[in-house]
Amino acid sequence: MTSEAEQKVLDGTAWDEFCDALKEAGNIVRSDKAPNDAFNQAEGYRYLSRLLRGGLESFLEFRDPMFPQLRCGAHETIKLGADNPDNRYESATINPAYDYRIIGTRGSVDYLGISTVINKYASGGTMEVTGHIDHKEMDIGANGEIEIIISPTEKPGNWLPMGDEANSITVRQTFQDRVNEKPAELKIERIGASDDRPAPLTAEKLQRGLQGAVMFVRGSATLFENWSESFLATINELPPADQAYCQSIGGDPNIFYFHSAWQLADDEVFVIDAPEIPECQTWNFQLDNWWMESLDYRHHTIHVNKHTAHYEPDGSVRVVVSHTNPGVPNWIETAGHKKGTMCWRWIGADKHPTLKSRVAKLSELK
Repeated sequence: MTSEAEQKVLDGTAWDEFCDALKEAGNIVRSDKAPNDAFNQAEGYRYLSRLLRGGLESFLEFRDPMFPQLRCGAHETIKLGADNPDNRYESATINPAYDYRIIGTRGSVDYLGISTVINKYASGGTMEVTGHIDHKEMDIGANGEIEIIISPTEKPGNWLPMGDEANSITVRQTFQDRVNEKPAELKIERIGASDDRPAPLTAEKLQRGLQGAVMFVRGSATLFENWSESFLATINELPPADQAYCQSIGGDPNIFYFHSAWQLADDEVFVIDAPEIPECQTWNFQLDNWWMESLDYRHHTIHVNKHTAHYEPDGSVRVVVSHTNPGVPNWIETAGHKKGTMCWRWIGADKHPTLKSRVAKLSELK
């Protein structure tokens, strides 16, 4: 007997419903909240296409918790939620019915943090952390070997707790110097696996995957557009973000966040002063577009961190954002953007000093 999912595949309904829902997602780009110029709208549609690529991989290609694989879901051409240019992001699907093992090598990357999360970007717009471990808490072998057990109940050695509703592992590797630091090389496996290969694709899996992917597109785009709009209340300022909210949508527990919006005329600069740099693992600042995608860091200098920054004699840091090079240290390029969002992070810091910011004329710096 043909199931409902099989019939929808056979008559094309599954594909049509996917395409119709994806078309509807375009309304997010055309909403009253979004900038209405062609440049930002073009970036918005590209953003949806990037989310779709990530969603299809996550929900259709790598969705089996019986055979998890770490995959890079945010990178140079898939971006969301103020993705950190200093980060290598990886994730894998899990199920609390099973225990898992992560094995690999630590490398020399400055920061390595791994979390179990309840990822609801596709349904509720949250990503709650249920367990976390970073490299400072890990027992690491003499040659950099790592073994971590992920389970609901505590295990000896490196243990990463997994909540009853956890559905994903997230891995953050934060570099200060990508050229010279070596990334951690990790893989995940289900403990006690008896089946050596995943089952073939079914109509039900296809339909769930297509539905999940488009829900991820709509859910993520809506979540971060709403967040961007909220930053307009502090445009061209950089106050501390709501840390509880940051954590509720997937923030790292070791990071203190500052988020806001920016907008500059051609002859203006945005100056950020950090009078005090705390003891910390690292820190960074980045410029993002309206859709909370990091700007093109492959071809432009759109961020600065603890390692790359120029420091004043008193240890303070001044960052300058402008459309053209003002001839001062720590210049951040706008990469063709007139407006957008931005983020500052204190990572593993002993305290979280506030920042000073102002808009000035470019001529005042020259």
